[in-house]
Order: sequence, then C-alpha cells, then structure tokens
Amino acid sequence: MSGQSFRIGRTVFQQLKKPGQTRAHHPDPFSPKNTLGWKAALKEADIPRTRFEAELLEGIRLGLPGASSIDDKTIPTFSRGELPHFAGINTFLKAPYIEDANDVGKYDAAVVGVPFDGGCTYRPGTRFGPQGIRRISALYTPYNYEKGIDLREQMTLCDIGDVFTIPANIEKSFDQISNAVAHIAATGCMPIILGGDHSIGYPTVRGIASVTSKNIGIIHVDRHADIQEKDLDERMHTTPYFHATLLPNVNPKNLVQIGIGGWQVPRAAVPVMVERNTNIFTMDDVEQLGMDKIAEMALERAWDGCDAVYMSYDIDSIEAAFVPGTGWPEPGGLLPREALKLVGLVAKEGLCGMEVVEVSPPYDHADITSLMALRIVVDALGAMVSHGTMGKHKHIIDKPFVPI
Repeated sequence: MSGQSFRIGRTVFQQLKKPGQTRAHHPDPFSPKNTLGWKAALKEADIPRTRFEAELLEGIRLGLPGASSIDDKTIPTFSRGELPHFAGINTFLKAPYIEDANDVGKYDAAVVGVPFDGGCTYRPGTRFGPQGIRRISALYTPYNYEKGIDLREQMTLCDIGDVFTIPANIEKSFDQISNAVAHIAATGCMPIILGGDHSIGYPTVRGIASVTSKNIGIIHVDRHADIQEKDLDERMHTTPYFHATLLPNVNPKNLVQIGIGGWQVPRAAVPVMVERNTNIFTMDDVEQLGMDKIAEMALERAWDGCDAVYMSYDIDSIEAAFVPGTGWPEPGGLLPREALKLVGLVAKEGLCGMEVVEVSPPYDHADITSLMALRIVVDALGAMVSHGTMGKHKHIIDKPFVPI
C-alpha cells in the first residue's frame, strides 16, 4: 500500500466512525502493532535468504544459464530447484533426493514413501499415496506467511525415496518398512512417512522403537480405532495399534486416539481399547472440550513417562467432504482448520517421527486429499521449527540399527 492510499484509507475509516465511538472491541486495521497479519509481514525480513540464493546459483551451474533474451539471470535453461512449480522432478517439496541412503543422517528430517495397500479391507489405491502427495507438493513454497518461517532456511529436509514393499505379502512388507524407518531414525534424522494404508502404523513404530531403549507415546488421529488383533485373518489396516502397543517400550496407556467414532469402528476393537486402557477422544469430545483442551490432554497422556512422541495421522479423520481420496471415508470428522490446529499443537512439543496414511489418489478429486496430507506434514515441521523442537528426539537414539 502506498503512503497516499494508506492516508486515504485511514481517512475513510475515521469518517465511518460515529462521533465518540472508539470501537475498542476490535483492533485498528491500520496499526501494524495490532494485527497478526502485519506482524507476519514484518517478521519476513528477519528470515535469512542464504539457502535460497545458494539454490539459485546452483541452478545456474547445473541447469546452464538461460537464453540471452531473458532478463532474470537467475533462470537457467533446464529447470532446477523450486521454480517453476509445474516443472521438475517431484520430490517432496522439491527437497534434495538422497539416492545414497547412507547420507540421510546429514539432514534434520527425511521423507520416505511407503507405497503399500496390502492391508486395505475395502477401497485400495493408497500405494499411490506417496506419489500423489509428492506431486501436489510442487505447488508449495517452503515459506509460511502466518508462521513467519522458511523450512528451506531453518531446517534441512531430504527425500529418501520409497520403501520397496512386497504387494502380495504383508509381513515381508512390514519387515522392509521397519528396516527403512529404523535406518533413518538410527542416524538421528526424523522419519516422515507417507503412506500407504494404516497397517503400516505398526512397522513404522516398530522401526523407531528398535533403535531406542526409551519409552515412546503415540498420538493417533483417526475416525477408526485400528486396535483389533486381526481382520480377515491378517494384520490389516484395522490392527496396527494392537501390535504396536505390545512393543516393550510402547505402553498402551500412552496411546491417545483422537476423532474415533461413526459407523466404521468394528466392535472387535472396543474390548481391546477397554482392556488396554487407552485414551479415546471422539468428535463429541472435540466439540464439547475444544481443540486446545483436547491437545493439552492428549499431550499429557502421550508424554506421561515417555521420552518421545510419534504422531500417526489418518487422513480419513477429516470430514469426508474435504478428503474424498481415501479408502474409508467417514462423514462428521474434523474440519481442515481443526485438523491443522491439532497438528500444530501436538508437533510443537517435538516428535520422534510422524506418518500420514490412507491417501488414495484414484478416489481423489483435483488432488485435494493429497494437498491436505501435504499440509499436515509441513504444518508439523513448521510447528517444530518455530518452537525450536526440531531434533528434540535425538537423545533417545541409543541403540544401533539391526536389520530384521
């Protein structure tokens, strides 16, 4: 806004006020000190541009200088780096692809895809979830205006590719997944898992738990309980937390399940929830208590006696109208803003790993489900960066990676 426009706008605002009216009930929109929007704008100047500028130079070196007719000399001949958003090879958020898995320890966090839907009991397609999330991630920049953070400048992120899963064998795929996650976690790098159906919730936690002697809590956001022992005679996507909470350093009293309810919770799961004394919050709890209180209670239970917390986010916990691309859609779930608020409140305390599961691109429309999954991941990373908790979990890693 120019100085003249600012003065005109303020004059109009003052003329609209009635004589003697102060309007103290809301902030003066023309005062930078009173709105979060202005504070966010001012905060941008404090964020470094070092890595962005280095990326531009590297783009010219690797992609060759652009045509002489192009005025912007940071544009290469071959697309390298963030721009343009519609071009390039789609890693997650266009982060560096780590072809050598042994280099993963050089980064704060690593995205790993788990393209597996062998545990699905109804609509398949989640094997394409990692591809879908990576593809739409090209839409984003690493900068968030409201939070005043830039992931490129304030943390290091890589994409290690996908786990080689075995479509016809659940147990062999579980072993592959546990090995992959354990390898990443053992280096101190935080694993960010893109599923895949929710059966992977067991081998992902098993992978992290195998490289630490410390206790791990789990915050599980879902419409479904996922805690029965078997389904269709196998460890399907309805079963991960029955098995995860049998691990010696994952106690069921530290399992917190948020959003459970509707017409898709198998009765076989309920006695296990009661027997193991897990912590369950339905959508009615969310409505009655509010998200701030739910998050406070969830964190208290998940962290009680634990040294780290893992977050498992099932995309079907969100109202079905917003996430059509999932295997078990259930109306009545969280609204997107509620979901993002919960993720931010949980992640700001620090995570030892996280997963987003049940994104099924074949059922999606205009990539909106994949986009929501992407937003959950970057909001979690943003919360940890802005609160200084990225890497908080590293001290728990006290055992070497031993492949299954």
